Amino acid sequence: MITSIGLLLNVLVAVVLLYGAEYGERSDMSYIGWAGALVLFAGLFDMMDGRLARLGKMSSTFGALYDSALDRYSELFMFMGIIYYLISHDYFFSSIFAFIAMIGSLMVSYVRARAEGLGVDCSVGLMQRPERILIVGISAILCGVFSYFLGPFKIHLFGTLSFETISIFTFPMAILAILANQTALQRLAHSKKVLDETELPPAKSSQKIKNFGILREKKQASIGLERR
Repeated sequence: MITSIGLLLNVLVAVVLLYGAEYGERSDMSYIGWAGALVLFAGLFDMMDGRLARLGKMSSTFGALYDSALDRYSELFMFMGIIYYLISHDYFFSSIFAFIAMIGSLMVSYVRARAEGLGVDCSVGLMQRPERILIVGISAILCGVFSYFLGPFKIHLFGTLSFETISIFTFPMAILAILANQTALQRLAHSKKVLDETELPPAKSSQKIKNFGILREKKQASIGLERR
């Protein structure tokens, strides 16, 4: 139930941004600000669902799968709204970073899910789901707040490069795009290292393979819970 509420709130995030893209002015960042508040609010539900399920002794393997699937849908709806908003208001370059951030976010979760399906503990990396939610939500809120109190501004740096109101939101988005993909690659490298260790000659790796099997059994029961 809590996971479903989180998904509905992220659908609302997309609706707010789609409405702002179609009917809002380019200089009006209030839609981004409200969308950011909804992202953080939805994130609270995403972070609570697994913990409440365990406390209430209602956790299950399917519940973990359901939670993980809806989290992916939530992120896709959120990024759909962001990308459409940026393209509609002619922030095409920023929309590319948003798209790369979406790819990285999905790959972070996919690599962990696939690795843990093979028995590898793959929770390494900086840009996990809570961090992604905080970056998007806080930067969007700050963009809306600065726009409300200071109005639209644009500071020319050098050449065609400038820093304007929307940059308060899009600059962290570019950082997210880089770090999310770096986290996905880090998890891939970590998984390769662990899996390679299990392929040593039998005389040298029997104990490691035994430990690997125990770890796999534990992880298969808890895959998808908490941070993805």
